[in-house]
Amino acid sequence: MRTEWITRAETGADVPAVREIELAAFDTPLEADLVDALRTDAAWIDGLSVVAGDRDGRLVGHALLTRCHIGDTPALCLGPVAVLPAHQKTGAGAAAIRAALEAAKDQGERFVTVLGHPAYYPRFGFTRASAHGITIALDVPDEALMALSLDPDQPLPSGTIRYAPPFGI
Repeated sequence: MRTEWITRAETGADVPAVREIELAAFDTPLEADLVDALRTDAAWIDGLSVVAGDRDGRLVGHALLTRCHIGDTPALCLGPVAVLPAHQKTGAGAAAIRAALEAAKDQGERFVTVLGHPAYYPRFGFTRASAHGITIALDVPDEALMALSLDPDQPLPSGTIRYAPPFGI
């Protein structure tokens, strides 16, 4: 039976659970530490840290959008995205991502970038960033850097992505 995930913006009470999700989902604490650092950075945007939980309120997934820039154009960066290992491949991560993207669109945001698995993120509308003249100051596989316009009438800008300082890029 497929679980219907309930998504919502993270609250202050969710911070410990989100950290546990990040710690469980990744091999090192880097992503959990990054989320904690982003919470205190100007790149943090209220309402764009989204959790996914079951009907009992147990949180199992998290997706985060924070401010970045493509050249001089404000955009968002998707990541980290994390799901407790026991709930991976159940749609919890996808639900959190979709809710985060919808919340961003509702807040008037236009562009989102992601550095991630090229087989996973296209389902949300992400395409290869290089096709739009978007680059990054890291040596990463071209297909792993993707971008999305939340408004089909707004073409993606070109330029180099500038991340918030906690990313260390």
